[in-house]
Amino acid sequence: MGLMNIHSKTRWSALGALMVSTASLADPRETRPGDQSCATGDVPAVLVHVIGLKNGSGKVRVQAYGPGAAKYLKKGEWAGRVDVPLSGRRSVSVCLPLPAAGSYSVAVRHDANANKKSDWNDGAGFSRNPKLSLLGRPSFGDTAVAVGRGPARIRVTINYRQGMKVGPIG
Repeated sequence: MGLMNIHSKTRWSALGALMVSTASLADPRETRPGDQSCATGDVPAVLVHVIGLKNGSGKVRVQAYGPGAAKYLKKGEWAGRVDVPLSGRRSVSVCLPLPAAGSYSVAVRHDANANKKSDWNDGAGFSRNPKLSLLGRPSFGDTAVAVGRGPARIRVTINYRQGMKVGPIG
């Protein structure tokens, strides 16, 4: 019984180690807040200045689609993303490294309660700040920005539902 118990413990330990190491593997397209790619200036990246947040709670997710329109807003088909806790800030600058130079659309979502779901109180915005509505999404062409070597600098204004309309606060 002692020998069987040792093998069981070893098996469970190995399984636990595998689970921990698998959980720590991140999607290589994701980056952490504070990425310094925009400071180096020699890699494709976008520096997004997010403004118009109605409060400083929750998180902001910055997500890029491209290069090109083929995967625009398709679930799981983003080229890069970062989640940034707001910690009381009403605006934030976020660097997002990208896999290659090209044309990208940047989507930003304010998850006001940080529940990782889109709620009626959450806000959204896109690169080039197209007019948003409850009835549809802007086209890739309306949101596309050119990214070369070094950071493209953009400003995204967050929009919120206000009755039956969507627009910036204030």
